[in-house]
Amino acid sequence: MTDNEIWKRIREKLRSEFGEATFNSWLKNIELEKIDGDTVSLTLPTRFLRDWVSNNYATRIRQLWCAADSAIRNIEIRVKPLDRKNSASQKPTIGFAETGSPFIGGATPIITEVANPDPSLMSSLDPRLTFDNFVVGKSNELAHAAARRVTEAKDSIPFNPLYLYGGVGLGKTHLMHAIGHAIATNSPQKKVLYLSAEKFMYRFIRALRYKDTMNFKEQFRSVDVLMIDDVQFIAGKDSTQEEFFHTFNALVDQNHQIIISGDRSPTDLEGMEERMRSRLGWGLVADIHPTDYELRLGILQSKVEQGNIDIEPRILEFLAHRITSNVRELEGALNRVLAYSELVGRAVTLESTQEVLRDLLRANDRRITIEEIQKKVAEHFNIRMSDMHSARRARAVARPRQVAMYLAKQLTSRSLPEIGRKFGGRDHTTVMHALRKIDQLREQDVALSEDIELLRRMLE
Repeated sequence: MTDNEIWKRIREKLRSEFGEATFNSWLKNIELEKIDGDTVSLTLPTRFLRDWVSNNYATRIRQLWCAADSAIRNIEIRVKPLDRKNSASQKPTIGFAETGSPFIGGATPIITEVANPDPSLMSSLDPRLTFDNFVVGKSNELAHAAARRVTEAKDSIPFNPLYLYGGVGLGKTHLMHAIGHAIATNSPQKKVLYLSAEKFMYRFIRALRYKDTMNFKEQFRSVDVLMIDDVQFIAGKDSTQEEFFHTFNALVDQNHQIIISGDRSPTDLEGMEERMRSRLGWGLVADIHPTDYELRLGILQSKVEQGNIDIEPRILEFLAHRITSNVRELEGALNRVLAYSELVGRAVTLESTQEVLRDLLRANDRRITIEEIQKKVAEHFNIRMSDMHSARRARAVARPRQVAMYLAKQLTSRSLPEIGRKFGGRDHTTVMHALRKIDQLREQDVALSEDIELLRRMLE
């Protein structure tokens, strides 16, 4: 694969991860200039764009390059020179940013690595993602407390593994990075390895290709703490799961800590072997729920305090009220508002905020997730959230589950197969049966019909 082909794939990955609006605003104009040894040189048309991308996206770009080409170690981002004679003076690299930036992420993102037998295995830890700037609320307090407990343990292992799960942009990766930093500080003698499940797979494939599996096994099984991010990535990849299974067992047998994150609970990981799902649920499974208004407001207040940003409280309240999908999108919205203010030279007002975020606000107004529907229905009918995914057929569980499927079809744009997958991997015919059943019952049962209308209003 050529360098340009790799870059094209990375661009598509960035577009997928950060969304079309963010990609077009900040990442679309990045160009691949050259690759010199282990360093990739990228260019942007303006100094402002260069600084913004360096502060907010360079770490992720570096991770994607390293995953695609293990020979790459550094990413260099510079302003595209108008005159070649001046280009040498315009090459700040990843890890360096101008001070005094009024934007979130203005802190210098020095790329650090904790102690590890082979640094090339290690994914970089972002120094901005620590416990000090992790805002705790009801939705994440269990996960935060468990993460803290792991870092404070000296000899005994409190729970193994610690499994953190939740939707996109709710703070799983932040906690993983914070754990890595805290262990490096509290127990510097420990060998800690943090990487994504994707990188684990690529390293395993590379070991197979070069017949170096013994060294691979030694690297992963000699660490004191192994942290794997986004474990759902290896679902359906049998050979990688097999190796991860044996690595997992070896570390547990040695009483070494394992910390894993995923986008769903172990029991809901489709494509994961039953024995692997069972082991992932051995220790403590901590769910990170969608944020509530108070937590979103606290996160925004924390961000503006860190960046020493002067902004009216009512604007933060407006954002916390309207941007409800996830923390990443919430912070992105604040970034857009501040960037607009800086670029056009106007103060941030409620009116300008509404104008700049018009597309995002429209999307959030109409976006209701199946998870939110399941949670609200479970609360209303006093059943557990896990019952939405379970095989139980008791009427006290099955009827609310059918109501949730009905509302998911009414209030979201998801297809029947997609809805079925969100309810424990059920077939689309099961969803069709639920829709017909609830339609029939609404005509016969006034109380149920009123319950559904109440839930609809609450969700909308």
